[in-house]
Amino acid sequence: MISPHEFFYEATCRLLGDVRIEKAWQKCLVYINQFIPADFLSLHLFDPGLGVVETVVDATAEKSEPVSQKTILTPEARQAFQEAISKLGNKPKYTLMNKLSDFEFSRQLGLDLGTPDDPCLGMDLMDEGKYLGIAAVTNTRGIEYAGEHGRLMLMLHPPLAATAAKFHRFRELERVKDLVSEKADFLRQELLKVVEDEIVGASFGLKSVMEMVEQAAPSDAPVLLLGETGVGKEVVAGAVHRGSARASGPFIKVNCGAIPASLLEAELFGHEKGAFTGAFKTRPGYFERADGGTIFLDEIAELSPEAQVRLLRVLQDKQVERVGGGQTLSLDIRVVAATHRDLPAMAEEGLFRKDLLFRLNVLPINIPPLRERKEDIPALAYHFLAKKAREMARPDLPRIADGAVDRLMSYAWPGNVRELENVIERQIIISRGEPITFSDLSAAPAPSLPYPGGPAAELALDKVIRQHIARVLKLAGGRVDGKGGAAELLEINPRTLQSRMKRMGIPFGRTAKGIYG
Repeated sequence: MISPHEFFYEATCRLLGDVRIEKAWQKCLVYINQFIPADFLSLHLFDPGLGVVETVVDATAEKSEPVSQKTILTPEARQAFQEAISKLGNKPKYTLMNKLSDFEFSRQLGLDLGTPDDPCLGMDLMDEGKYLGIAAVTNTRGIEYAGEHGRLMLMLHPPLAATAAKFHRFRELERVKDLVSEKADFLRQELLKVVEDEIVGASFGLKSVMEMVEQAAPSDAPVLLLGETGVGKEVVAGAVHRGSARASGPFIKVNCGAIPASLLEAELFGHEKGAFTGAFKTRPGYFERADGGTIFLDEIAELSPEAQVRLLRVLQDKQVERVGGGQTLSLDIRVVAATHRDLPAMAEEGLFRKDLLFRLNVLPINIPPLRERKEDIPALAYHFLAKKAREMARPDLPRIADGAVDRLMSYAWPGNVRELENVIERQIIISRGEPITFSDLSAAPAPSLPYPGGPAAELALDKVIRQHIARVLKLAGGRVDGKGGAAELLEINPRTLQSRMKRMGIPFGRTAKGIYG
């Protein structure tokens, strides 16, 4: 039987024996596994403002690499977590969990780490009265933890908390070092490029969109991105380009609505010297500059009839002629177009060529508005906080006040992701170093129009949505996808509709046989 003094000494020597926290915790894991059943030793830092748990250590006996896995807690999990923290005072405690999934605050974390049904022993970490997060041991052998294991872990609280606090401070120092170095501007730009290459929400609200991007990217066929203004069509277009064989080629972005109509054709297709007043030299157009890569045509509905004819030729023959020139140039390009307008309706009215619409609409991708994917808001808020802090050369990451994320979640976001980015930027500017509260962001008012289905007591949002989807399914004969299906009638993506029906418990497919007939 080992003495408490020897256990503490040996474990602490291993924790302090390597400056890399992931390696130090791995060495500690190998040692304590003799006394505590531990296949994993992990460190989870908690950001109370954003309601995000970041796993920075996930060590096993065989390996331990640097990680940064963020788990976004549900409002219920955030509340449970914060209530538990408020009861701690300055005295850390341990929690015995037969399964991570049994506890509200750890359920999502268990799913993200792939160990929802494994026993776990979690210990709160405190440093100078500040709550840091949790050190956790987990085993995949089904061995339940007991009080004696918890007491051993509590003995190791001082060195575990010290290494966690040191790691946290080291990251802040690294951030400051990057900002004050002579290469700070270059590093910020490079980091910004990496961040912009990531699709925030790819695993949540935009999952169905990214599945379609993965299918569309390898092809050379045109892609048409549909969605409200500000939903992030340019970011999705970039993902299509990066996922294609053209990723090493140019990615040219053109906002068709920002170019004066008189210059649109010359800008897109180029012009020869003397083609018009002010054309002092020959200039290649956007299409020529995109040769070997991808051209992204945002606001495609703003193209003039003449430009539409020229674009149709590009799509059909991969050829362009500069304005004022007679030479035909062959190009190797892929077109990704985007619009927030109803192109089929415009085509019916003669405002947009039907043959061009058919060419562009080979691979349509609908991007849902932010109000339909609110689960992405905490991750987007974190993304924009980091991005704007870098752009403003802030030495630290602005803090979000407790409960402020709930205010973001309750807002309707008519301006979508672009509005959220602007709100974050404004709040960083006016906060003057204080925690950001979003106090000037009011929730969208509820509609006052009567609903033709009953009194106000029947107007719970989920109930209204459920009833409406059921009515539309009946009109569609129970069909979700395809021509005349419920998704087409509701004007939303079939995957989005199926996901919502599954969440709300609305039967469809084989389980709904005979219900909507």
